[in-house]
Amino acid sequence: MTREAPFAKMNGLGNEIIVADMRGRADRVSPAAAIALNADPATKFDQVMAIHDPRTPGTANYIEIINSDGTMAQACGNGMRCVVQALAAESGQKLFTFETIAGILNAEEHADGTISVDMGVPRFDWREIPLAEEFGDTSRIELQIGPIDAPVLHSPSVVSMGNPHAVFWVDKDVWSYDLDRFGPLLENHPIFPERANISIARVTASDALTLRTWERSAGLTKACGSAACAAAVSAARTGRTGRNVTVTVPGGPLAIEWRADDHVVMTGPAEWEFSGTFDPATGAWARDRQDVA
Repeated sequence: MTREAPFAKMNGLGNEIIVADMRGRADRVSPAAAIALNADPATKFDQVMAIHDPRTPGTANYIEIINSDGTMAQACGNGMRCVVQALAAESGQKLFTFETIAGILNAEEHADGTISVDMGVPRFDWREIPLAEEFGDTSRIELQIGPIDAPVLHSPSVVSMGNPHAVFWVDKDVWSYDLDRFGPLLENHPIFPERANISIARVTASDALTLRTWERSAGLTKACGSAACAAAVSAARTGRTGRNVTVTVPGGPLAIEWRADDHVVMTGPAEWEFSGTFDPATGAWARDRQDVA
């Protein structure tokens, strides 16, 4: 086994992604390597998508998702689009079935270059999100930040899209809230035993939302695909929108469809930046020669 593994630096609407090719290898991307890569401005990322050999018949690959702090993540829709673009460019294949820690995901690259990812079925039961205490109705739970008689944020919708999400509904511009201050507090609130992704959402039309997200273990991001899905589902569930919406995140728009079969499909772009090789144990890396200015 060679020590270095190929990688591509990519992004999905500004959600910074490293796609690491770990096929044919027995090792994994270590937490130390992830932390080292994130510390370098050139390779700073929100998630590493590590492509491994398949573990389950009928799947193309097993995808391991690593946060910028070295912890494991269950889902990353923007990262999955980057994986699809990278593998489609390599093989010409357009349809993929992947396995992640959250389950089986299907994805497709379209003729216009956009990519759809089936993010699976949302989970609303408090035990599956999970929450630390029982709530019969998770479309609106008792949680607030700010003065008790005039909270800044309150009553979020909570849902699992393979990872836990809390969506706070606001009437003002989502940029008027100090999410970089509230996000860490809410992410680590005791009600979320596995922590949570925290989003602020505003309905702008019957088929449109604007969204900002504090991503668990990553912080403020330009895009969080699973959060966009969580917001879209929660908006439809609470009667704010229909089941087909455009969710505009800081990086741009994502099309979200909550299908009749309960699956949530996200469609959006992916962008290649540069490629290189890295040491999965240490994170030491080098840019490919053709990418060196």
